Amino acid sequence: MTSIIEFPWQQEAIIHHSQCLMKSFHHWTGNFLLDVNGVPQEIAQLLFEAPFVLVSHGTESDPIFNYGNRKALELWELSWEEFTRMPSRQSAEEVVQEERDRLLSEAATKGFIKNYSSTRTSSSGKRFYIEDTILWNVLDEHNQQCGQAAFFSNWKFIV
Repeated sequence: MTSIIEFPWQQEAIIHHSQCLMKSFHHWTGNFLLDVNGVPQEIAQLLFEAPFVLVSHGTESDPIFNYGNRKALELWELSWEEFTRMPSRQSAEEVVQEERDRLLSEAATKGFIKNYSSTRTSSSGKRFYIEDTILWNVLDEHNQQCGQAAFFSNWKFIV
């Protein structure tokens, strides 16, 4: 009998990706995204439901988001399907693209950067300021870079 998948964190690929996000974050920063133990599906659910924003994109020439937890989806006002079809550059305003590209390149070279702050825009045009962002390279099970991720828990809407 096949089970019905209702939430992104229930998909095998997302469960696996969640493990890569967790391990990569710890590898680069020495810290944990979540201080939990459990089976991979439980950890995937906890990451998806976490009170912070967690996003990642792949290694395409114009990287596409491949993960956004519930807080990210709420902040950008998008469904999982919409978010995971969006080039990550579209999450930033055009005026900050050059700085964003420079920071992605710096993180690719160093493994991670922290204390990044910038302005972002939701799908409906709401602007918000993100603070104290950590950006890191996501590593697969062979320690090969398979994307980049960002974590932040501080944001405020700009009126």
